[in-house]
Amino acid sequence: MPTLHVCPLSRLHETAAAIRPSHLVSLMGAGARVERPAAIAAERHLVIGVSDIVEPLDGHVLAGAEHMEQLLAFIRAWDREAPLLFHCWAGISRSTAAAYIAACALAPERSEAELAQALRRASPSATPNARFVSLADGLLGRRGRMVDAIRSIGRGAEAMEGTPFMLQLNRR
Repeated sequence: MPTLHVCPLSRLHETAAAIRPSHLVSLMGAGARVERPAAIAAERHLVIGVSDIVEPLDGHVLAGAEHMEQLLAFIRAWDREAPLLFHCWAGISRSTAAAYIAACALAPERSEAELAQALRRASPSATPNARFVSLADGLLGRRGRMVDAIRSIGRGAEAMEGTPFMLQLNRR
C-alpha cells in the first residue's frame, strides 16, 4: 500500500533508514544544503528551495505556481512501490502541506476534508503552509476545497519540531 511520510530535517536519515523510501522531497530555504540519503537515487530526490512564508518577505523565496507544478509532476512520476518521504526544516509546515497536496493529487476519490482529518490524526503539530495549499488547490481544480479543509483542522499543536508520521493514500 503506497504511503507518504513526513519528518523534520534532523530525523531525515533515521526516518529514511526506517521506511526505505524510493523518492524524497526536500522543502528547504533557497540554498540550503541537504545530504541525500545514499539509498535514494539523485533523480528520485526533488529539492524545492522556498521559504516557509505565505506573503513576500525580503531575502526569502515565496512559493509560486511553478514550485507546486514541479512538486505535482514529481509526485505523479512516483511509482508507489516504496514510500515517498517529505521533509522540511521542522516537519510541520512545508512538508505537511506537500504531503497533503500529494494525497489530494494521488487519491482523488477521497475528499479534501477526509484527507485533512487524516493529516490531523497523524500529526497533531501539522500546520500546512497555506500558500502551498492554495496554489495546489488552484492547480488541481479543487475550487477552494483544499484550502477550506486545511482551515477546518486549524493550527497544529505548538512544537519546535514535528514527529515523523505517515499518511496512507488508500482508506484503511
